[in-house]
Amino acid sequence: MKKTLKIIVLFLLLVFTFSCKKDSDEEKDEIVTKIPTVENYNISILIDLSDRISLAKNPNPTMEYYQRDLGYIKSVSEAFTQHLRSKRIRQIDDRMQLFFNPEPQDSEINLISKNLKINIDKNNASKEILNSINANYASQTSKIYDSAIKDNNYIGSDIWSFFDDKVKDQCIEKGYRNILVILTDGYMYYDGKIIKEGNRTTYITPKLLKANGLNNKDWEKKLQDHDFGFIKAGSDLSNLEVLVLGINASRNNPYEEKVIKAYWNKWFAEMKIKHFEAKNADLPSNMDKIIKDFILKN
Repeated sequence: MKKTLKIIVLFLLLVFTFSCKKDSDEEKDEIVTKIPTVENYNISILIDLSDRISLAKNPNPTMEYYQRDLGYIKSVSEAFTQHLRSKRIRQIDDRMQLFFNPEPQDSEINLISKNLKINIDKNNASKEILNSINANYASQTSKIYDSAIKDNNYIGSDIWSFFDDKVKDQCIEKGYRNILVILTDGYMYYDGKIIKEGNRTTYITPKLLKANGLNNKDWEKKLQDHDFGFIKAGSDLSNLEVLVLGINASRNNPYEEKVIKAYWNKWFAEMKIKHFEAKNADLPSNMDKIIKDFILKN
């Protein structure tokens, strides 16, 4: 009888031990499956190096526009590194790069932009590299603006052609969250790319808006009825998000800021860009949260 009882007790212990191990293994599996998939970021920054940053033509005693740009870039860089720090090393595969269009004639600027092309993955991610990104971007982009302002030869910014020819190949990667940050005053003009198709153009200037009568309270109706806007430059950019920073409308037309944003919003919507925002040239301290919320989806 005692022997039988011992066998039963031993059997129950084995069953209990096996059951506990199984439950433990299932809990571990459940924890593993609950680890969220973290997105890989592909962030591109497109800088408008036109005369909007000229200290002589567009001075601003509060804060020069190039300094605002540098502040915005700092916020973008910090959001990028914050995203990297939120991931495990084996999950990291993220990119950040900087563009101009057309490329400046200054070879030093072009070399700097190449050096600002960052690709961080599990093979090269380290504490030292992550700690260096923000300082490197701040110092190198400052050199770009200093050189452009010193050169004082503003050739304009061909943003329209960038979307037409380059954005799909250079700013969109499959399997990534693709974000394009554009630093511009909202106007678009380049001597080498002036196209007009009906009331659609590749450019927008104060002169154009005035000539088309988009400088009064009826601007919205006129824009819709006569189909004013940019010529579409991409058929399907649904895998791209765009944040435009630095809109700075002429003060001669109280409606100009709204018209500029309507042009950009209409353009993005027609190119099937689902997530986009256009923000004014505010102080970097006021824009920091807006930029980081857009990038980090807070």
